[in-house]
This record gives sequence, C-alpha cells and structure tokens, in this order.
Amino acid sequence: MTSFADLGLSEDTLAALRDVGYESPSPIQVQAIPPLLEGRDVIGQAQTGTGKTAAFGLPMIEYVDPSEGTHQALVLTPTRELCIQVTQALRAYAARKGVDVVAVFGGAPIRSQTAQLRAGGHIVVGTVGRVLDLISRHSLLLHDTRFVVLDEADEMLDLGFLEDVERILALTPGSRQTSLFSATIPPEVRSLAARYLLDPVTVRVKTPTLTVETIEQFALETKPREKDEALERVLAAEQPGQAIVFVRTKIRCEQLYKRLRDRGFDVKALHGDMSQGARDGVMISFKSGRLRLLVATDVAARGLDISSVTHIINFDVPTSPDVYVHRIGRTGRVGRSGRAITFYEPRQRRELEAIERNANTTISPWTEGAHVAPAKVEERPRRHSKPHVARNGAEPQAKLIVNAGRSAGLEVADLVNAVTAGAGLDGEAVRNVRVLDRFAFLEVPESDAQRVVDSVTGRTVRGARLRLERAAG
Repeated sequence: MTSFADLGLSEDTLAALRDVGYESPSPIQVQAIPPLLEGRDVIGQAQTGTGKTAAFGLPMIEYVDPSEGTHQALVLTPTRELCIQVTQALRAYAARKGVDVVAVFGGAPIRSQTAQLRAGGHIVVGTVGRVLDLISRHSLLLHDTRFVVLDEADEMLDLGFLEDVERILALTPGSRQTSLFSATIPPEVRSLAARYLLDPVTVRVKTPTLTVETIEQFALETKPREKDEALERVLAAEQPGQAIVFVRTKIRCEQLYKRLRDRGFDVKALHGDMSQGARDGVMISFKSGRLRLLVATDVAARGLDISSVTHIINFDVPTSPDVYVHRIGRTGRVGRSGRAITFYEPRQRRELEAIERNANTTISPWTEGAHVAPAKVEERPRRHSKPHVARNGAEPQAKLIVNAGRSAGLEVADLVNAVTAGAGLDGEAVRNVRVLDRFAFLEVPESDAQRVVDSVTGRTVRGARLRLERAAG
C-alpha cells in the first residue's frame, strides 16, 4: 500500500498529516500529488469526498515560501461553504510550515478580508465574485501567483462563473502551475482546460469496487419521525459487536448521539465541529474496542479502518453510490462477515434503487421478525401557510441559489415547500429545482424573486439554515 512518504512529501508535511490523523493517501492523492510535485498541470476527475483538497493542497504547500510576503497561490471555489472548508483543511496541512491561508468570500465584511490580505495570505482561497471584487480594488495582486487551482469546476459552470474564472486566470503569470478538479468534465470545462492548462496530466478516480461476499446488505423503510425509534429497534434486534451509524450532517450527528446516550447506549459522536483532541479520544476508544457504538459523519470517519466493526447503519441514505460503498466497506474486513442496514424514507426509494444499480449489488428488506413491515406512505393534502398565488408560467424567471444541498439532507420537495410556505407562491411557480451536493438551484417568477429571497432566507429545513441569493449569469 502506498504511503504519504512514498509520494515525495517533506517531513514537515508528513508530520502535519499525522497531526490531523491521516494514515494513508486516497486514490486521487496517489495519482495527483506526484505530477503536481513535478510541476505539471493536472486535471483531476473525482467525486466529492475523495480527498481532492489534500491532492492539490499538499504539493502547493510544499513549494509556497512563507518568507515571501506575496500571494503565491490561489484556489477558486464556487461557493463560500466550500471556500471555508478548503481553507480549514489547508491551514491544518500547512500548520508546521508557517504558511498563511486567507479565505475571501461574499457575505462577509470586505474590509476585514482586505486587512488579512495586507497582513499575509501566502495562499488565498476565494469565491469567484469576491476575488474579482478584491482585484478591482487592488487589494489582491496576482502577479506573483505561481499556483492556481480551480476546485469543483463543473459547479462553477453551473453557477455561470466560467467567464469570470477566465478573467482571473488572465491576470496570473503565464508560467503558473494550474490544476483543475471536478466531479464531471462537461465540454465547457474541457474547453477551459484546453485554453489555460499546459499539457495537463489527467487523473481519474473510478467508483470503488464493492466486495459483497462478506457483507449482508439490508434496507428498512421508515417515516422521518419514526427513524429514531427504528434505530433503537434495529440495535436491540441486531446486538452489534461494534457498529458505526452514519448521518449526513454534524447537527444530526450530535442530536442522535444525545438521544442514544440518554437511553443508556454506550455511544460517542464523531463530527467535524469537535476539537482534534476530542476526535482522537473517540477514535482511540473505538479502535481499542472499549466503545461499541459510534455516530459519525462521513468526513469525520475518514481513516477509520477497524476489523472488529460488525455493523454499518446508514441512518441517512448516502448521497451517492460511491459514499454507500465507502461506508459499508468499513465492515466485513479481513474475511469476517458484516451487516449493513440502510434507512430510507418512502420518497427515497428511487435513491436506494440507484445505489443498487450503480454499485451492482442487491439490498434486501430488513425484518426483525414477521411483525416488522415497511412503513406505508402517508398521504397528506398540501397545506399553505399563506394564500397561494397561481401562475400562468409566462413570466420571466429568476434563478436563485440555495446555500445547502444533498449533504445537508435537502431534497427537491423540501425547497419547494420552503418557498411555498415562506413566500406564499404556488408550488407550480417553483421551477427547475436542482439539488447538488453543497447547494441547490431553483427558479421563480422574476417579480417574486426578491420576496422569495427575503422570506425564505433564515428558514431552517432539516437542520440547515437556508440562505438564498440570485445566481450569476
């Protein structure tokens, strides 16, 4: 197995990786880090959650000189949430080298970000709009920028940012090293790469192969309000030796942990809001076998490779077949048998079928006994908190972006309901709703757009506090 040391990283970087608990590189890191260390341009195609930030961030940190007071590297991201996430990761990787990482994004005071850039910013991570704004104010100078990364380029395309990305690239030195990472490579992104990357190395991460011989897979249909009780019923029936319960969000992780703890289970939580020391303590307890039950998010559970795990419970349906494969692969290790049980709501049946189809596996109904049966769909008439306004569909439409998506547990119906309840629109007036991993799009009549933004922003749906704004382009 390849180690981080095998990839040619320095001892300082290897120590930083040990500090954050990374044990071995992911496939995208194995393929992308060596050519980036050689100075090559790289196109990396991989899904979210495969370790792309370290893949481009570690080589960048290797070559950034902390003694120089210039902006040596720029990472462009499509959303502020990803900007913050990438910044936090890069700061952790760069901690031992003294490299300063500054995040710049809309929705935050530009003066404070300008001050941070004056004070440092060897690496600048930013959203496209805020980067352009700072450039126009002469607060961000890119003439010494030797490394540029376009992260989630297909999402930048969806948001209408590619033209602005080209404006930014045109202001950087022609001798820069450029890398582009994207889950998909549509023609527009491929054309951008052809214009701005020099003889790039293309690396792709395929969907992991699932070995099903030692993993029994089951699914249990349940209504949202009955999931907690269903979990307790499954745990009582299965009596796992050691189990990981996966949830989508940090908030849900904490809520479920507290409920199980209060009911006497030997359980701990593992999520990204915990301090590194607290996460380490939980990991040590679980790996040693002293802890039987762990409630975890996908990102926090990275690096958990424990042969004694007997059960994986997907409390929330995984966001993709890749995530499903990665989760359940943590049981059934070293020839032992394992069991994976996935909870799904009636409306998520198609998601589960897609996982079966794309992971090339079969998921059977879970039953405790003859008395256990899948929950039935409960039909309810639609209700509106305000009088709804019907539309003829002929009005000009405004495209809005929502700050949360599948990773927060949101679905199309959630967003439609939030708009109809918050702004009083008829459901048919909400069009072209697309829920992506970290954000979503929807269209509403132009005449109602600002009212929708104002009335829906601040509403909490599935634990996510929504923020809406007009999409560029």
